[in-house]
Amino acid sequence: MLDNPRAPRVKAVAKLATRGARSETGLFLLEGPQAVAEALAYRPQLIVELYATPTALERYQDIAATAVDAGVDVEFVSEEVLAAMADTVTPQGFIAVVHQFPTALKDIFSEDPKLVVILEEVRDPGNLGTIIRVADAAGADAVILTGRSVDLYNPKVVRSTTGSLFHLPITVDVELENVLPYVREAGLQLLAADIKGEDLVLARTNGVLDAPTAWLFGNEARGLSDEHFALAEKAITVPIYGDAESMNLATAAAVLIYESAFAHNKVSN
Repeated sequence: MLDNPRAPRVKAVAKLATRGARSETGLFLLEGPQAVAEALAYRPQLIVELYATPTALERYQDIAATAVDAGVDVEFVSEEVLAAMADTVTPQGFIAVVHQFPTALKDIFSEDPKLVVILEEVRDPGNLGTIIRVADAAGADAVILTGRSVDLYNPKVVRSTTGSLFHLPITVDVELENVLPYVREAGLQLLAADIKGEDLVLARTNGVLDAPTAWLFGNEARGLSDEHFALAEKAITVPIYGDAESMNLATAAAVLIYESAFAHNKVSN
């Protein structure tokens, strides 16, 4: 058992909470039984190291069995070591070190996508993780992050995806202008989510959402720049019927992404 919180290996794992260490190593930190279970189920070959407390492994025997089946060794650590490695205040018994695995832009569009989510300068880790989770749940084909968005492998982003990170292709660090030719060639309409746009209810009635779509979401505070707003064929807004001043980005994204999913499934059925 690894029981020295000051051991070099422990410090190396803990450093992955920083962007500099993640960029240098190409690795990232994964915490908790749910995230580890998803990694073992979908991407076991990417797991470099897997640590668990004896108590956690006893409690989650299905994870232990999956690790054995996948050929992934589990190293026991003390509670103190796990706490020293973790980014969270109360880690839940498991930590893994995993290879980063972004998808190339050309590979996303080689699969004939019908619903793609593009995020331009989304800065809040919780928003990004939640939108990835929503995109996964709605059956979106891919998520694309521009270079001005928060790091996909930020521990808070990873936790917020609750495992969806491992389920769908995600491209990172691209410029929005470089995405547009792929969107056009694939026959997708580019719809911007913006308060200045057409009411969602009208867009639904007019059948706008029936077409294959790439949704474009901007920064939480500023939205899209005028330059980027002009790139979209149409802008759509989620109406606010109550007294709220605005809507959280992840909430609005969930509504719009699912509206496209509803429309696409209605058309396909």
